[in-house]
Amino acid sequence: MEERLKRVPKSPGVYIFKGAGERVLYVGKAKELRTRLRSYFQKAANLDMRKQAMVRSVRDFSTIVTGSELEALALEANLIKQYRPRFNVILRDDKNYPYLKLTLEETWPCLEVVRRPARDGAMYFGPYVMSSSMYEALRFIKRNFGLRPCRYRLDLRKPERPCIQHQMGRCPAPCAGLVSQEAYSASVQEVVSFLKGKRTELLTLLKAEMKDLSENQEYEKAAEVRDRINALQRAWESQKVIAPELGDLDVVGLYIPSNHHEGGDADEAAEESKRSGQGMMAVVLFVRSGTMIGAREFHIRNVDGAPEAEILRELIMNLYSKGLLPPPEVLLPQEPEDAGGIADWLSEMGAVVKLRVPRRGKKRELVSMAEENAAAAFEARRAGSGPEETLDELALRLGLSCSVRSIGAFDISNLTGSDPVGAYVFWEDGEFLKDSYRHVRIRDVEGIDDYAMMRETIARVFADRQLHPDLVVIDGGAGHLGTALTALRELGMDTPAIGVAKKPDRAFLQDVEEPVPLAGREPSSLLLRQIRDEVHRFGVGFHKRLRSKRLMESPLESIPGIGKRRRLALLKAFGSLEGIREASQEELAEAPGMNATAARTVWEAFREE
Repeated sequence: MEERLKRVPKSPGVYIFKGAGERVLYVGKAKELRTRLRSYFQKAANLDMRKQAMVRSVRDFSTIVTGSELEALALEANLIKQYRPRFNVILRDDKNYPYLKLTLEETWPCLEVVRRPARDGAMYFGPYVMSSSMYEALRFIKRNFGLRPCRYRLDLRKPERPCIQHQMGRCPAPCAGLVSQEAYSASVQEVVSFLKGKRTELLTLLKAEMKDLSENQEYEKAAEVRDRINALQRAWESQKVIAPELGDLDVVGLYIPSNHHEGGDADEAAEESKRSGQGMMAVVLFVRSGTMIGAREFHIRNVDGAPEAEILRELIMNLYSKGLLPPPEVLLPQEPEDAGGIADWLSEMGAVVKLRVPRRGKKRELVSMAEENAAAAFEARRAGSGPEETLDELALRLGLSCSVRSIGAFDISNLTGSDPVGAYVFWEDGEFLKDSYRHVRIRDVEGIDDYAMMRETIARVFADRQLHPDLVVIDGGAGHLGTALTALRELGMDTPAIGVAKKPDRAFLQDVEEPVPLAGREPSSLLLRQIRDEVHRFGVGFHKRLRSKRLMESPLESIPGIGKRRRLALLKAFGSLEGIREASQEELAEAPGMNATAARTVWEAFREE
């Protein structure tokens, strides 16, 4: 290790620690790689409990040199998202929050739902933590503002006939030239004001419009505007206004038990937290235009002894590396590690972002609110049975000599040997991590052989070393388990495995004759049944989609040399597949785009069928 450290460059970059089997343990960035890496391996290194455990597990490391610290930070965020290393702080949350996108780059803008904002000239509103509130806003806009609901590209040189949405009064029909550009732009501005929460501005505008219509004796139109004003006021009554002058903010609050332990030793509190498996809790409040639009809880484990500044840094990186647009200000309980670099990285995503630690006033109250919510969420979670307690019970019942933190499960799905697929799901720290799920289309097994299919699935999934769990669950009995163990040994893995079967629910163990009953209400039994059912659901769903796709395909699509143009020409010439099947080679060759070779290929394919 010492010799390798001497060869590490004195440059900014990213370092990757790896454990047994090349599994990535930790990803970090450094202003000077050699100095940072040496700091981990010095005898007197002042490392927290988590990093001490990590260093003991390190078997290898690699580095990637970058041109600047900012590039290193961006690369670090991407690698953490890709590898989900065990010793990095990871948010167990695979959601991309939806936004409403107003397509201002178009002549006739419209609203659409997107998951990943981009720099494309459009205006984005969100994030909507609760998608139901977003769809409620979208329905309100469709009912009360004159925006087209479709996503068609409009060419007014060729006016079209208005669709049913216009007849229902939900579209001004710009496609048919029934609304002026000026009137449509006014509606767009009203939508912007509504989504930005500019209440006074929008109401003043609408009241002036209602007055003008009334003075011009257009009473029916004036009544429509009056109804819109009333609808807006009712919609705003349910929204929680914090303070309009605050604008757009994200507010972060933390609750770490060891930091809030009353009347006792902090080390004792940290150890108690570690034993309970409760970790810590973070809450993020999303404030837009001074209005609270949502809040999100994040339970984070594996932070034993880590400084709060480091936890905040990795929390922010996790949060905003998932496509979430940062607001101009992020309020925090204290300054995170590498605050300047984090702020620069966030600013690269759009407007300039500032990280602030408020000491007084309304912003400090918001941080306190987030911290109180985090504490309440933590206590609510601790009141139930923690995942670590369940895993301890599981290890005891199965006679496992090692601790279990993650579980991977396999299942095979096929119908009389057709479209066979393998499925893999991954569970860790009380949650299914769907970005670690995998499907496998069986390609090396002929006929119906579940054992061979299971062997192929395990070999192909575990070729990706980042998917290796602490325990493997096989949906099946003793035979499936034996096959799985053989496949694991061939891969050089000594991971324990069990088979979980149905009717009755029971677990088959290696070298144990009697299976362990799982029909009861014990937390470990419920967990194993839940994991088995999830992998079965995942595999069956994929198998059904493949089978449906195959049944819907035309026989012409599988014939070499017969592309889309020729398929359409044949169907047009002969009227149906039956007509093509009954045609002679000469008749097929006379169809547009066909020749004698292609005709013979089609004729022989139908004869083989």
